[in-house]
Amino acid sequence: MADVNITYVTEFILKGITDRPELQAPCFVVFFIIYLVTVVGNLGLITLIRIDSRLHTPMYYFLSHLAFVDLCYSSAITPKMMVNFVVELNIIPFHACATQLGCFLTFMITECFLLASMAYDRYVAICSPLHYSTLMSRRLCIQLVAVPYIYSFLVALFHTIITFRLSYCGPNVINHFYCDDLPLLALSCSDTHMKEILIFAFAGFDMICSSSIVLTSYIFIIAAILRIRSTQGRRKAISTCGSHMVAVTIFYGTLIFMYLQPKSNHSLDTDKMASVFYTVVIPMLNPLIYSLRNKEVKDASKKALDKGCETLNLLKLRK
Repeated sequence: MADVNITYVTEFILKGITDRPELQAPCFVVFFIIYLVTVVGNLGLITLIRIDSRLHTPMYYFLSHLAFVDLCYSSAITPKMMVNFVVELNIIPFHACATQLGCFLTFMITECFLLASMAYDRYVAICSPLHYSTLMSRRLCIQLVAVPYIYSFLVALFHTIITFRLSYCGPNVINHFYCDDLPLLALSCSDTHMKEILIFAFAGFDMICSSSIVLTSYIFIIAAILRIRSTQGRRKAISTCGSHMVAVTIFYGTLIFMYLQPKSNHSLDTDKMASVFYTVVIPMLNPLIYSLRNKEVKDASKKALDKGCETLNLLKLRK
């Protein structure tokens, strides 16, 4: 039998969002601003929660981790995506691609289950307010955060290892703006049937489990709110979980739109736009949603700004 020379891929080329030259500069500016707002917003929220003792509650403990996940989530994707707008070929080495996929999967799955943990927290706060501090103990809060991190890391590691143990010996252009499972499988010269089944099984399990916790929590929350007789009491209860409801609706709505749309309407361009929303835009929106709709966060921000201004004035006087 004659020897067959096979050249295996050692790097990939990310195709990006668009290849139209006139859109490169405007897209770079837009995504740079989005990423800047994401970094400042999430870092600011984490810092604010750490320094203000009034925000040392279970709700803000979960929120600080959500902000951390959003920051990491965006940082794993956006900087490399912006390179597409300033270079002709956006090359990513084989191992860097594996790292990006692993980080993306870890933080996406973690966000799903963190939102579920936050939904349970809101359920306890509204349905059992008198027992809230007892039920939402520090130990339970740590467990509700640690389990999503550990589970997500293990699942991401498992998927990344399987994906990058496949053979890539043909084209190396990924029709996406980051290393994702499905575009990578399209380039593989191995049998990907088992990997596709695993993607479907794990994605279905994660979506069903996390969304079931969220839906069940909000069914009990809505039932509890309807039992409140006073209008003021209802408004207070709704404001307690309003920000989380908005964040959950945006996140799960985007995923449902992406994965449950009919095949006849399915296209890679649609996938890219949906991916831009949940990998780049949502991490920017979450701190804005929780800051603009939350009185405690706004009061803490005002206090921090006033303190900062006082410090600056003292420094000026000393000079």
